[in-house]
Amino acid sequence: MNRIRKGDQVVVIAGKDKGRKGQVTRVTTGGRVFVENVNVVKRHTKANPQANQPGGIVEREASIDASNVMLFNPKTQKGDKVSFKFIKNDAGVERKVRVYRSTGEVVDIV
Repeated sequence: MNRIRKGDQVVVIAGKDKGRKGQVTRVTTGGRVFVENVNVVKRHTKANPQANQPGGIVEREASIDASNVMLFNPKTQKGDKVSFKFIKNDAGVERKVRVYRSTGEVVDIV
């Protein structure tokens, strides 16, 4: 189970975009994440007439290592570490959940 998932609101804690917030758009298996409007790079693309794609300079997001982002805690308005706990639901089945370390509040149920 990953500490950072698609759709999470995160804060960048290292690199050229330190301090910026954004939503995770994609998580790769190698432990890298794509955050919207963070780590934007310019890519020079060649035109492809068959695919009706124009050439030129295109801006897009590049990946960031997951260790360089923290989950944003809306209660404290800061980045927060994430741990895991097992909680029992009504049927008595244990479920693994993500928990903010500072407040102990459940992030979401898996």
